[in-house]
Amino acid sequence: MFWQPTGSTLPFVQPEKNLLQLDKEDWVGKLGRTEQGLGQVGGHRYAAIVTSPATLGVYYNKDVFKKAGVTKVPASYDELLATAKTIRAKAGVAPFFEVGGDKWPLQWQVQLQLTDLPQSFWDKLNKNQAKWTDPVIVNAIKKYKSQVLDGGLAQKNYKTATFVDQGKALLDGGAAMAVNVTSLQSEIQATSSTAEMDRKLGWFPVSNSSDQALYSPDQTNGVVAFNTGDAKRQNAARQFLSFWLGEDYPAYLKANKVVSVEPAVPNPDGLPQTALAQAKALSSATGVFQVKALTAPDMHLALADMIYGKKTPEQVAQAAEDQFTQVLKARGVAGF
Repeated sequence: MFWQPTGSTLPFVQPEKNLLQLDKEDWVGKLGRTEQGLGQVGGHRYAAIVTSPATLGVYYNKDVFKKAGVTKVPASYDELLATAKTIRAKAGVAPFFEVGGDKWPLQWQVQLQLTDLPQSFWDKLNKNQAKWTDPVIVNAIKKYKSQVLDGGLAQKNYKTATFVDQGKALLDGGAAMAVNVTSLQSEIQATSSTAEMDRKLGWFPVSNSSDQALYSPDQTNGVVAFNTGDAKRQNAARQFLSFWLGEDYPAYLKANKVVSVEPAVPNPDGLPQTALAQAKALSSATGVFQVKALTAPDMHLALADMIYGKKTPEQVAQAAEDQFTQVLKARGVAGF
């Protein structure tokens, strides 16, 4: 079964009881550095990583950047906002395309701002010693609202625009930038050639104070095998994963047009430059909060309420805190 291979999502299937441990499989050592850290709960591996984790960064339209005279990509979130203001003034198009209609991409600009939080913060959060309502998180939400949404750096229909709209606007030059994960690239690839994408689009990593990318594993990246008690079927599952990430892996990459998670297996030919840029940035990327928190609250739903005036930034953070506490209390996690 495909399943999101993060510490915030794998526990929902009670892996210790329901899934096969995959610690000693022959493909484990073949995975890249970032992928090695995924698919584990309680010190044991329960998921095979078959595709590269979604990489969070900024897609941009090359012609719009050229029109605005932008020759250097931003290397921090404040530089990103400054570039957006330059584009608004000189290119006459929306600097960012935001997706309120589908909601889930609303979280990404907030996530970019949380990258300076040390691991100690997430350790405390996971022990109920720090809160989603801490000022650093509330201020990130406020900054997104005041500077991007209320500050006129997003397109006019950001409350209702869809994910599909985002890809079209970016490719057509109706917007300069889109902060999103690899799924946006896949969406554009479905209707565009590699040559067109390479001609029109670029991609760069950015976080709060550096040019570091973020990674966000999704349900297409991990595969789990069930502990059924049927030894024959369990062995067949292990053999299938060994084939998938061994003999078959180059053919799998070519058929699906995705980058490799195994450094020894090259990427297939014909991938767009945006995909190759993401693959390069992944090795030094930091995880989104779905990777660092014991469970990931649906902050995007609260942000959607915010853009319609139903929640303040403080209430968005409180909604995240309430859901986080509720889930971990239900799971019986110490401290909650």
